[in-house]
Parts: sequence; structure tokens; C-alpha cells
Amino acid sequence: MKTKTLRKNKVNVVTLGCSKNIFDSEVMMAQLKANKYDVVHESDDGDASVVIINTCGFIDNAKQESIDTIIQWAGAKESGHVDKVYVTGCLSERYRDDLEKEIPEVDAYFGTRELPRLLKTLKADYKHELVGERLLTTPSHYAYFKIAEGCDRPCSFCAIPLMRGKHRSTPIEELVKRAKGLAAKGVKELMLIAQDLTYYGLDLYKKRELAKLLQALADVEGIDWIRLHYAFPSGFPMEVLDVMSEHPNVCLYLDIPLQHASTRMLKAMRRGITREKTTELIKQIRDKVPGIAVRTTLISGYPGESEEDHAEMLEWVSEMRFDRLGCFTYSHEENTHAFNFQDDVPEEVKKERAEEIMELQSGISHEINQAKVGKTFKVMIDRVEGNDYIGRTEFDSPEVDNEVIIPKSTGYARIGDFAQVKITDCAPYDLYGELV
Repeated sequence: MKTKTLRKNKVNVVTLGCSKNIFDSEVMMAQLKANKYDVVHESDDGDASVVIINTCGFIDNAKQESIDTIIQWAGAKESGHVDKVYVTGCLSERYRDDLEKEIPEVDAYFGTRELPRLLKTLKADYKHELVGERLLTTPSHYAYFKIAEGCDRPCSFCAIPLMRGKHRSTPIEELVKRAKGLAAKGVKELMLIAQDLTYYGLDLYKKRELAKLLQALADVEGIDWIRLHYAFPSGFPMEVLDVMSEHPNVCLYLDIPLQHASTRMLKAMRRGITREKTTELIKQIRDKVPGIAVRTTLISGYPGESEEDHAEMLEWVSEMRFDRLGCFTYSHEENTHAFNFQDDVPEEVKKERAEEIMELQSGISHEINQAKVGKTFKVMIDRVEGNDYIGRTEFDSPEVDNEVIIPKSTGYARIGDFAQVKITDCAPYDLYGELV
């Protein structure tokens, strides 16, 4: 039974998955707003007549969350709580035919590169003059900054090339223009994202140009922090580290997904690198940029992973002492190279191994944090929760890394501003401090 009047020109955009999807939703929302739509992000008001779900199709858990969300909104349409439901993003790109059969209540499904068609369905025009414009869904002082789309890597476990296509870099001059636009709106931190940052420029300039891009972005007035996410280890452009050392607004932070420690597993995953070369790369990065925070992700339970492979991973994590680490269980994805192999590690074993890795990392993280107690750091204030300010150092990205918890009683700070904070205590994944 419909409980309130729906606003015909109001669209509620629901985003699932990674930061790259957030970026895509923000671009879509800017286009809708330019077409006189009242657009909101994940609103609870319940008065939007149209819902657009931007889905994730990366691994099993993410796919299930997307399917559950589609079913939930299809039910809302059936009960008259919304008029139209549209689905876009990675899950829709990958499984459109199946979704159309299984959830026909959805009005239309769109792929990852079909924004103009989606807009046309809503009787809206794709405005080319708005390319690069976004309605930020993040706090106004930081933004995800996509520098490329798609991926050319042959990783055996990954379905991203199926959903996002070949690697396509955005030209440097266009990205600088976008960065200046964001800075003019008060954005102070750019988090560079792509399926593979280190491949940047190969398609446009015939060589890796991440360092040149970073140099150009570092010169944009008003951008205080630039952070690098999702760098591929094989073929890593070392000159990026020189730019990081030369420019204080390039954070001493690198997110470099490594996936495994065992050379046997890395070969099976088609990563193009060995344990020895990976270890040497991390050593070189730390030598060239002292104090850098290295974040990585690992996969447990890949087909054929033995107890010896897992033990090697534990030993390596202990040796490498990563500042930040996440571990995921292997997800058997259709149409990937690894789908040809038997998914032979039981689910409970995958989870046990992942938990063992994360327990080890928890201890490492706590030790690294303990070394920060008594020191003072520049902290970005992200938000207020109850009687505390919540912020981050340059060594931490939003949502995934440490936060700094600062009692309001220690002084005054504004959201989006930097503050000097002395660390007084710590936990494995949080720091506690007071304003200086």
C-alpha cells in the first residue's frame, strides 16, 4: 500500500561495491541534476519515484548483496512505493540476460558503459559539456578520483575485464582540469583509483605516465593530499616514488594488492611476478620513501592452495609487516581463467586461513600503532561522532584504514580541516589522541 506521494522527478541512486562505483554514481547524479531531476543518494525518505541501483559483480558476497538489493527494490515497486526501478553497473553488465529472466520486475538493465542509454530511458540528455562533473557522495573535503577504466591484466581469478573492458586512460590535461574543479569546490584530498594505476598512460602515451600525472596533480592549488590506490606490482613505475618524495601533498601511502606470497600460487594466478621479486619491490619502495605506509590485499583458498602455500603466506606476512592488510577468500567466478580449475579448498578452510592471516596482521598493526603513541601527526578531521572528532593521518584512507579518535574536550576542530594531534593510546586498528 502506497504510504506517501511520490515525487515524479526525484531519483534515488543506490550504490554497491567499490570506490569506482561511487565515482560512477556521482557522474550519473550530476547528469541527472543537469536534466532537472531532483537526485539523492541512498535516501531513506521514500518519496523518490525512480530508483537506480548501481551494482557490484566482483565476488560472491558482493553479487549476493546486489541481488538482494534489486529484489528489495523490485518488491518496493510491486507494493507501489516506487514507480520505476533501473539497474546498472557490474552485475548488470555481466549477468543481464539472467537478471532479466529472474527479476523481470526491474524496468531496464544497463551495462557499465551505457550511461547515455540510461539517461535516454529517463528522457534525459547526456550532456557532453558535463564530462568530469560529479555530485559528491563523500564528505565534501575528499573525493575518489578515477584516472582510468578497465584492465588489460590477465589475472586468472578476476572478472573485472569482463565487466569493465580494456584499460582506457583519461588524458592528463583532462584530469588536471577535473582536479582544479574539485579543489574550487573545497575538496582537499584526491584518492586516485583505477583497476590498475600503474598501467596508466600506456594506451595514450605508449609509456607508463603515472609519475607525470602525479606531478601535474601535485601542482593543483588547494589539493593537500593525493593518495594512490590499486597499484599493480608487476612493472611498477619506480619514478612515482620520486614524485612522492618531492611533493609533500602526495601522501606517503601506497595501496598495492599482492594477492599471495607463494610463487607457485602467483604463477597459477597469472600475476607475472614471484615472491622474491615482490619482496624486493616492497623493500625498494620502503628504501626510496622512508616512512611510507604500504597497504595490500591477499586471497586465501585459491584452487590448489596447499597447507604449505598458506604457511608460506603467514611467514611472509610476518616478515613483511605491512601497515595495512585485508584478506579475502577466493571466489570461483564464471568465465575467468581460474574457473577451469576445481574450486578444491573447502569454504570453511578458506575462512580459517583468512582469519589466521588477519589475526596475525592484527598483532602487527597493533605494534605499528604502539610506536605512534606519544608522537604528533597532521590529521584530517572527517566527521563528528557523539563527543569525539574522527580523523585520519596521511597513512590512512577512508573506510578501510585506521581512524584517529579525538575527544572534543581537548579543543576545537572543524570537519574538513587539518589539525595537529598527539597520539595518546591505540588499538590494532584505531589511534586515540588529543588536539595540540
